[in-house]
Amino acid sequence: MKPLGPIPPGFAMIDGELAIGTRTASALVAEAGQTPLFVYSTAMIRRRVRDLLAALPSRIAIHYAVKANPYWPILHLMSELVDGFDIASAGELALVQQAGIAPHRISFAGPGKRTSELEAAITAGVTLNLESEGEAGRALDAAARLGITPRLAIRVNPEFDLKGSGMKMGGGAKQFGIDAERVPALARMVIASGAEWRGFHIFAGSQALSAAAIIDTQAQALALVAQLAEASGAALPHCNLGGGLGIPYFPGDEPVDLAAIGDALGEAMAQLPPVLAQTQFCLELGRYLVGEAGVYLTEIIDRKVSHGETFLITDGGLHHQLAASGNFGTVVRRNYPVAIATKFDAPVQEEASVVGCLCTPLDRLAEKGGFPRAEVGDLVAVFCAGAYGASASPAQFLGHGPAAEILV
Repeated sequence: MKPLGPIPPGFAMIDGELAIGTRTASALVAEAGQTPLFVYSTAMIRRRVRDLLAALPSRIAIHYAVKANPYWPILHLMSELVDGFDIASAGELALVQQAGIAPHRISFAGPGKRTSELEAAITAGVTLNLESEGEAGRALDAAARLGITPRLAIRVNPEFDLKGSGMKMGGGAKQFGIDAERVPALARMVIASGAEWRGFHIFAGSQALSAAAIIDTQAQALALVAQLAEASGAALPHCNLGGGLGIPYFPGDEPVDLAAIGDALGEAMAQLPPVLAQTQFCLELGRYLVGEAGVYLTEIIDRKVSHGETFLITDGGLHHQLAASGNFGTVVRRNYPVAIATKFDAPVQEEASVVGCLCTPLDRLAEKGGFPRAEVGDLVAVFCAGAYGASASPAQFLGHGPAAEILV
């Protein structure tokens, strides 16, 4: 048998069945009227933000990376819990605007912003994180046409990356941000243009579980922004230090040591150089805030044996849960935390693969895992489904359509 990933703490069991909040998986499916279904836990999201605030120094604000999960009830919930929102498209801008989130709480990053997106952001009054000199020129031209003073920051491509991260987004040649040595000249130009100068954005990597690696990266980021601020000749109003805090997905993964990260940031904030004395800092987090709070529920519609191997075939699959299938950046396919929701307390009785309904062998939600014997009609739960699930998967593939979503 291949081991399954660790089920996040915080889930309950009622009469032997997985419960999210105070309701069983089958009751939630009945309420939604269909499977597949994403269920997100308000209590778990609130607890994660509360624990984060308790661990971090008060000077560090929290921003929510909307790309992790743009489901509108989650955006409404986050508007109560976090300080800012980071978006990556005009579509996400429209979503946060519809959620009633004030423009001064929004920043817009991404290496391929269309001129129409720049105009929309400038008109809305959100901060643009500039990713190239060319984008800076287009933004200033757009602002001049509109007669609006833009709010501009610079995304920095540092020389370092986040060691052990799932996605490295800094260091070396990257489509993200402006190479650090070119930043001061651009910053001076932006400031001289009369734009509202908003500072720097550094995002070196994501999905890291090593507190030591995160602490080291944050220390390097703070040293770099101090150097860049000095070279730019202006006070630094704001600095987005990125995120990078990961969650356990796979067998052997351990939760990141949040207390150690908070302690190190506290020490760093107490020793800032004068050029950063008035700077506002934030961490940009998405997956860490919502990832473990989500469960993907899908119904077993067939059970079959082929060459001695058991397959549990569901009405869901990689078109909703691309990451769990191993097709979202993982080099070696490993199992997410997966369980039979309707037999949550039952012992392991067999080895089985949970596969989806698509016509591709890539559609595997769990490979040769250990499960209680499951039958047609049982519900499968895929955990850690709160981030990069519904909106990061090819929902239109083969025309099956999207899964339902619910926040409880």
